[in-house]
Amino acid sequence: MKQSTPVGKAVKSSLKHIVLVAASFAMIYPLLWMLVSSLRPNEVIFRESGLLLTTLEFENYISGWNALSHPFSHFLTNSAIVVFGSILANLVACSMAAYAFARLDFKFKVPMFAMMLLTIMLPVHVVIIPQYILFSNFGWINTFLPLIVPKILATDAFFIFLMVQFVRGIPKDLDEAARIDGAGHIRIFLQVVLPLMVPALATTTIFTFMWTWNDLFSQLIFLTSPDMYTVPLALAAFIDSTGQSNWGAMFAMSIVSVIPLFLIFLFGQRYLIKGMATTGIK
Repeated sequence: MKQSTPVGKAVKSSLKHIVLVAASFAMIYPLLWMLVSSLRPNEVIFRESGLLLTTLEFENYISGWNALSHPFSHFLTNSAIVVFGSILANLVACSMAAYAFARLDFKFKVPMFAMMLLTIMLPVHVVIIPQYILFSNFGWINTFLPLIVPKILATDAFFIFLMVQFVRGIPKDLDEAARIDGAGHIRIFLQVVLPLMVPALATTTIFTFMWTWNDLFSQLIFLTSPDMYTVPLALAAFIDSTGQSNWGAMFAMSIVSVIPLFLIFLFGQRYLIKGMATTGIK
């Protein structure tokens, strides 16, 4: 068989990069268009589909920030409370559950692990009505508790499975050495296993942040007062049923809401890739 010439390899590599750049631009184009539209007057936004700016309208950011009943910083703060509460609950509860499944031997361990995995395939729409009735009886509707408290009970099976796979990859010899020194399960978990779980914990943090920050459905169900609105609900409030929506302001605040997601993915990408690679998830 003939080997490829250097020229042929260069052409093949160039074509591959051109295709990748074109595909990347196609995927990022909606975000770029939203950014450009946030700097255009409302009457021009849907007239032009290109990315060329003739004028800059920073008024959209000013009007969008103060367009609703509260400044947009109020909704950012509400989202931050829900997100950080969810992250803390997931890190604590899911790591403890993962250690139990990976290191402890107890009755019905295998059936319980199988049931936990089955919940990953259970749509949220199936349980949302019973949850609403339960939380309504608790008096938790229009509070952040329904969005945070369930995570304290390790209800996110995906993160438990991710951490279980990671803990199983940690040599048990470390546990045995700690046990010889008189350490129990609590000390082994806190001082031996948990420090080695940093990539999995970082992956859980990033995914929890992204999913919770963008969650509209659950927050729409449990939060009814504008005072409790999070960022997704605030953005939805810009849409007027009469068709007179302030699109420029909505696009401007959408760009503002995307910035935290961009930053956490930018600075956490290294841990995300490492965490996914070391847990056997392809």
